[in-house]
Amino acid sequence: MRQFPSGASNLTYLVKIGEWEGVLRRPPLGPIPPKAHDMGRESALLGKLNAAYPLAPTPYFFTDDEGVIGAPFYVMERRKGVVIDDSFPEGVEPDEELCRGLSRMVAETLAELHAVDPEGAGLGDLGKPEGFLERQVKGWISRYEKARTDDVPVAGPLSDYLERGIPESPQPTIIHNDFKLNNLILSPDDLTEVRAVLDWEMTTVGDPLFDLAVSMSYWVEPGDSRALKAVLPTVTATPGFLSREEFMAYYGEKSGRDVSGMDWYLVLGYFKLAGILQQIYARWKAGQTQDERFASFGERVTTLVEHANELAGTSSSSNGL
Repeated sequence: MRQFPSGASNLTYLVKIGEWEGVLRRPPLGPIPPKAHDMGRESALLGKLNAAYPLAPTPYFFTDDEGVIGAPFYVMERRKGVVIDDSFPEGVEPDEELCRGLSRMVAETLAELHAVDPEGAGLGDLGKPEGFLERQVKGWISRYEKARTDDVPVAGPLSDYLERGIPESPQPTIIHNDFKLNNLILSPDDLTEVRAVLDWEMTTVGDPLFDLAVSMSYWVEPGDSRALKAVLPTVTATPGFLSREEFMAYYGEKSGRDVSGMDWYLVLGYFKLAGILQQIYARWKAGQTQDERFASFGERVTTLVEHANELAGTSSSSNGL
């Protein structure tokens, strides 16, 4: 058994028994927040979702017996392919055709997920769509404050902006909640062909435009600041990829949803990402994890909060705030 190196949350391992291969998922080491990293929920979700959305891997079994490996875990099928993170596979020259093809594939894959009928997939009770955005705003403000280690002066005004501007949500859908390029397994023969979508830990039923905004918080453009590009480095900063505006417009075309009011959602998407990194950084600073990758997360949190605040200032006049 060997650990897959990427990821800053749940731990993922390749399991081999003879010719057979599977993937084991377990919570991170050290103390974890209540209700977080629920392996049973994730396994049960995949068991239903796979039939309606085949890009979700099939789970094989789950156990909450911590006597086996020290934590609850589940094992799922392994989908072989390529994961693109901050660099392209060796030998691949990313021309404009490839970059735009990748961009469109990511947008289409998200739109296809949002087209799945939650009731038809047996997941109608997965979340509570009523009041979804209000809970997201209050929840991420609370998580950020509880995990806060450094003072970021604009965090207070940013929280006020989010609380005052909550829009009315469209029809709820199944949402991934962490949808990004490096959570996709791609065909090595055609990088614009997706074989699987991974990391369903935070999946629920809620506002699809929030899911789009969360995805855009990971989508870096060539013209972004050096600090923003350093938050979570990704190949989308390569010239030729769709811009965030182009991506959202293409998603709107494929999904049939109105994306003209995405400003507020984008601010929340960046704030949510800041909250996630802040929780990880707080665990590192408290010595609850020794992974030195997390040492710079404090600076990245500040970058995200300040960037979100800039977007809020830019969009405030159009939202009447």
